Amino acid sequence: MNKKQKKVLIRIIISGVMLLLINVIPIESLILKTVLSLIAYLIIGYDILRKAFLGIIHGNVFDENFLMAVATIGAIALTIYKNEKDGDYNEAIMVMLLYQIGELFQNIAVGKSRKSITALMDIRPDYANIEVNNELTQVSPEEVKVGSTIVVKPGEKIPLDGRIVSGTSTLNTSALTGESLPKEVSTGDDVISGCINMTGVLRIKTTKEYSESTAAKILDLVENASSRKSKSEDFISKFARIYTPAVCLSALALAILPPVFNIILSNDANWSTWVYRALTFLVISCPCALVISIPLSFFAGLGGASRNGVLIKGSNYLETLSKTKVVVFDKTGTLTKGVFEVNGIHHSEIKESELLEYAATAESYSSHPIAKSLQRAYGKKIDKTRVKDIKEISGEGLIAKVDNLTIAIGNTKLMNSLNIEYNDCHSIGTIIHVAIDDEYAGHIVISDIEKPNSRTAIAALKNLGVEKTVMLTGDAKKVAESVANDLGLDEVHYELLPADKVVQVEKLLKEKPAKSKLAFVGDGINDAPVLARADIGIAMGALGSDAAIEAADVVLMDDDPLKIVKGIKISRKCISIVYENIIFSFLVKFVCLALGAIGIANMWVAIFADVGVMIIAVLNAIRALK
Repeated sequence: MNKKQKKVLIRIIISGVMLLLINVIPIESLILKTVLSLIAYLIIGYDILRKAFLGIIHGNVFDENFLMAVATIGAIALTIYKNEKDGDYNEAIMVMLLYQIGELFQNIAVGKSRKSITALMDIRPDYANIEVNNELTQVSPEEVKVGSTIVVKPGEKIPLDGRIVSGTSTLNTSALTGESLPKEVSTGDDVISGCINMTGVLRIKTTKEYSESTAAKILDLVENASSRKSKSEDFISKFARIYTPAVCLSALALAILPPVFNIILSNDANWSTWVYRALTFLVISCPCALVISIPLSFFAGLGGASRNGVLIKGSNYLETLSKTKVVVFDKTGTLTKGVFEVNGIHHSEIKESELLEYAATAESYSSHPIAKSLQRAYGKKIDKTRVKDIKEISGEGLIAKVDNLTIAIGNTKLMNSLNIEYNDCHSIGTIIHVAIDDEYAGHIVISDIEKPNSRTAIAALKNLGVEKTVMLTGDAKKVAESVANDLGLDEVHYELLPADKVVQVEKLLKEKPAKSKLAFVGDGINDAPVLARADIGIAMGALGSDAAIEAADVVLMDDDPLKIVKGIKISRKCISIVYENIIFSFLVKFVCLALGAIGIANMWVAIFADVGVMIIAVLNAIRALK
């Protein structure tokens, strides 16, 4: 509880004690009782009266402060008008007292939800350690230039993105990914800002300025998420601007028209009864339950998603995500690891180890993923001086001399162009044929690996009611269909260029039901055009990827496909809470308004319809954090 909230609590206690004493201790003097009652009223309500007055001056008349001020001042005026001997101002004081209790509760609840979200995203680094004359000096991360070497000690946050130049450690990435499993890092590994160094001392060469670092981009994303309003939030804002003046005019009509008709019909205006009903009507009509709880529901939903490593760029995207019925996946890096591995060596005319050695050595100057996989499978240090006369042939492979032997390594097109007979392979994957001095030596099977949770994620999406799951890939038909069948996807399109993927997504958008939404899940770098074209773009495995954070509407901070399921679940829970609050608030409001208009509901019912409904709605909204 902050200082402001403590002051309000003290005022509530003082005013409540005074009200109790006024009603318990016999006070003969009507003037003294009136003065004490007005003092208790002003102690608890002076700030509401001040806000209402300032609102009138600045043209913002129809808000909850205005409604409370008019209702309570009207109740005091009615007591004076009726010339009651007991000077009973209890109702006016209690209305203001209960309203302030409700406001205090709401402020505490909102504050807690904000603190929870702030704690979840507490990745902003306070300082960076720069080594000067063998001593560490703390400087602001904004002052560190690209290429500088910083030192991160155990327990400290990594302040900037960079590459480890010395040291080994484990990193806590939970603030970014929502996962508690530490990540092992050592010399040569890339690290990102926002992670916490847990064990060893790390020396890191920075690769980005602070403004371009992962932590800065994520903080900017989360801080700006509330500016992107959903349709539900826009509706409530527009509704409140029309609704409040309408009920004020209705209350005025309720106070004036029935007495006028009574004068015409029976010469008995009965002003006090109808004015009291109008004041009760005003208190009931206050829309703060809707105006407060709906944005709070979305705010809590965005925070709950962030805690789980699902960054949603605004409540409009959260609302769209909840309506997803078609999910389209990229293959490599999304459903598969994007890391190629050697799965077999077939029809080898020499020792398999020798074939792998020649292939890995010939490819030793290449940075292509397939070349890297051959080098990893060989597992030994490669002497690059053995390689000469490298000739790369685009779309086919390469020819090089290794130990003065001519090594041709590539696909069937290369073998055909060299007129070398080769053996077909029936295994699923990329087939690398190898020839030595124009003689076929065998082929190597390389394939991408499915992510452990991909199959589970597809099944979970179908259980959530997703009607169609589709995979788009540039891979060959045999590989694509094998992966799709294994994972249980409904549809697959293969041998696609990036532009072809956009065409397929546009076709799927036309085929889907009108009110449902299509989500595309990709790596956020190569799939930017498709991410932009889908109803909602989801970038997976985006930890440290600037392109992913920029391109997508939803950013998954690690590469687990189950995070898609979690994101949809969170969005649907949040939207259901929003609808619960809207329906509950409207139902109670309109019932109580009707009862107040015909005189059944008094000021106590009005307080429940305002403060009670607000408290219940706020409590319900906070559930979205869990």
